[in-house]
Amino acid sequence: MKKLIVDEDGKRVDVYISKKIEGMSRVTVQRLLDEGNILVNNTMVKTSYKLKINDEIIIEDVEPKQVELKAQNIPLDIVYEDGDIIVVNKPKGLVVHPASGNEDGTLVNAIMAICKDSLSGIGGEIRPGIVHRLDKDTSGLLIIAKNDRAHINISEQIKNREIEKIYIALVRGNIPENEATIKMPIGRSTKDRKKMDVRKDGREAITHFKVIKRYEKYTLLEIKIDTGRTHQIRVHMAEIGHPVIGDEVYSNGKNEFGVKGQMLHAKRLKFKHPTQNKIMELEASLPKYYQDVLESLEKRL
Repeated sequence: MKKLIVDEDGKRVDVYISKKIEGMSRVTVQRLLDEGNILVNNTMVKTSYKLKINDEIIIEDVEPKQVELKAQNIPLDIVYEDGDIIVVNKPKGLVVHPASGNEDGTLVNAIMAICKDSLSGIGGEIRPGIVHRLDKDTSGLLIIAKNDRAHINISEQIKNREIEKIYIALVRGNIPENEATIKMPIGRSTKDRKKMDVRKDGREAITHFKVIKRYEKYTLLEIKIDTGRTHQIRVHMAEIGHPVIGDEVYSNGKNEFGVKGQMLHAKRLKFKHPTQNKIMELEASLPKYYQDVLESLEKRL
């Protein structure tokens, strides 16, 4: 954790921090602000926030300046690949990029072995090609950019909410509504910095869901997100009393299926190809363990 006391008035927070901390780019600062890892006076602020003298800045989860990445031969399910992008069906349990405690054996290490030097550098030295992420124990579709042009284009589509992301989730309890929208702002928890919470000063977060099937004690949902906040679906579903099955962070309920990690799968992506100007619609089937759980529930009906 780093702490700064502001000594300049009127500076943008992202500009100020990137100048004060060597090796921290504005892109990194903006991402940390968005994820709630940078607070000003213990409050989340936008990247355009203008600082005041004696404001207190707390920076947590600052990544190492130098990380030696190595290509690793890790099997991947490649759904689509061309000269600009690669889309993979990420398995549950695979971390997307190196971080403390996961220095290698990540999706980035696997992609480096496949793409060699053809990855965008915008994500930084430990996130080459990474445009968006999935939690370690969330499976499904993920786009990786092979060049900076593709990275910028896909990032803009995400920013403008032009990419359709559809997830399948098995949640606890029987949801009475056939479909609904959850609009609750999400920010970093002040009690546990590894968790996210619904909080008034958080970032806008919008989650739409509709019921696919109801079981006695569970509901299978199709979920569409307009925003991509950290742990968004997991936080929203837990907040309305229907946590995702297997979620060890946001659910205290018994895991009767023996599933490690949340039953959340990014099934479908719809986006415009960054250079070919065509609409891409890709799907990834549910993992076998997920299908097995659903089959066991079907037998109980």
